[in-house]
Amino acid sequence: MSKRRNTALKFAVCIQSDDPDLLTPRKIYQVLADPSATNSKYVRVVDNEGEDYLYPAEYFMFLDLPQEIERALSEAA
Repeated sequence: MSKRRNTALKFAVCIQSDDPDLLTPRKIYQVLADPSATNSKYVRVVDNEGEDYLYPAEYFMFLDLPQEIERALSEAA
């Protein structure tokens, strides 16, 4: 049995946006750990301007990616 990482989700795909200049539907965003935001049903993501900001969690579907892909996405940023 493989040992599953116990880290928080790191990437999510945007499925809704109030401002397409900040969030683009169907684009993958890096999610930053923020427990207080999670408790309030928000997530902290790095948006199109390269800034981390809180957005409603309902704007995203969270991705469970293989570690190799997470690493490649992190290095590409």
